[in-house]
Amino acid sequence: MGRPRGFDETAVLDAAAGQFRVHGFERTSTEQLCEAAGVRRSSLYNTFDSKDELFIRALEHYITSVRAQQAAILEDTELSGADRLRSLIDAVIREEEDAAERGHAAGCMVVHSFMNPDLRERDERIQAMLDHDLRQRTDLLVAAIRAGQADGSLSGAVSPLDAALLANTVISGLRVTAQSGCTPETLRRIALTGLHALLH
Repeated sequence: MGRPRGFDETAVLDAAAGQFRVHGFERTSTEQLCEAAGVRRSSLYNTFDSKDELFIRALEHYITSVRAQQAAILEDTELSGADRLRSLIDAVIREEEDAAERGHAAGCMVVHSFMNPDLRERDERIQAMLDHDLRQRTDLLVAAIRAGQADGSLSGAVSPLDAALLANTVISGLRVTAQSGCTPETLRRIALTGLHALLH
């Protein structure tokens, strides 16, 4: 069956990712997805076949969007390497601050998926996407950290790969910690403490 007239697939994927990143796969109902996307159940499943397929498409869309946003920061040659890391942390905390005003944490589809082995086992595409995304994000961080070590804004005492893994762990940790209702100021202190070994 053809796609319903006026059905904006990108807008639906944005809305679905917004629900999945906050509530996770199991706790996101079809009713929530339809309400968030502003579409009927029949329209949703005519396009995506199932909740599982919608999740996979939304995860792919979310990963692509988030990585593009991170790349814009981490590849900004007008910033020092240290400022690229600080700007990335600031972007994460701003998201959490905005979400807190709406009564919840921002969440993260990637973090939810990594923490849910049953979900990853439902479809091999999920694990493949997560693995690919981790490699890509690590590469972005490694390049920014190498730039920071070259410009002197980041310590050279830690290898770029280890530093990238640390930075990624701190960011994932912020997403989890934000679920407890920590203030943005507390999240920022946690991040700076976690990255202290990298900063001069």
